[in-house]
Amino acid sequence: MDEPRGSGVLRHQSLHDGFVAAQGPRQGFAEAIDRHIEEHFGPVEFVYHEIASHLVGVHVYVVGPTEERPYRTLITSGMSDLPMTVPDGHDISRYAELMLSLPADWPLTEVTGLNEEPTGWPVRLIKEIARLPHEYGSWIGEWHSVPNGDPAQPYATGTPFAGVVVTPMLRVPAEARAIEVPDGSRIELLALIPLHPDEVAVKIERGTNALIEILDRGRVTELLDPDRPSYA
Repeated sequence: MDEPRGSGVLRHQSLHDGFVAAQGPRQGFAEAIDRHIEEHFGPVEFVYHEIASHLVGVHVYVVGPTEERPYRTLITSGMSDLPMTVPDGHDISRYAELMLSLPADWPLTEVTGLNEEPTGWPVRLIKEIARLPHEYGSWIGEWHSVPNGDPAQPYATGTPFAGVVVTPMLRVPAEARAIEVPDGSRIELLALIPLHPDEVAVKIERGTNALIEILDRGRVTELLDPDRPSYA
């Protein structure tokens, strides 16, 4: 019988030896991201700004709950300061930003949140994944997955999640999935879905379609349910 064809684990080496200071934001991109957030997601509660940034300044906008979207949403601004290295033959933008939604009562504040345990890990995660393609001279797109180590380990004490998959957003209209910049550039806005270790293993061992099947079975979206079971 044929073995299942999985995605395997790609191991990259950093292109950079130590800290490389970010060059600063692309103003037109930053302004387009701001407009897009206000139009499609709602008012921004506050922003986790970076002061000294490696490669790109990844600022995380926290959008508060609204009647239409009764949960909090994290959205990056700054990942798109540099283009990703997208191989020939892939018809996607070289520019991307990331998002992830959290329950309305998820405890984040301007002062505490990023390093708070056990609730700060989604902010750290979105920053880490946003910097990843620039660190390794690579790219991320829909259905790419990133385990938290090898073997995959939980992001924080008390959370079962040990990896993440990049997906299209499901809880938004189609026009919210990309940010149009006045210069003609297009920034893809991609979602992150945290995964259980055995869900990470499904992607690695059996491939993307198998992972999509189990996420569909559980009706998993970009809105994090911290208590959801594994559907592997």
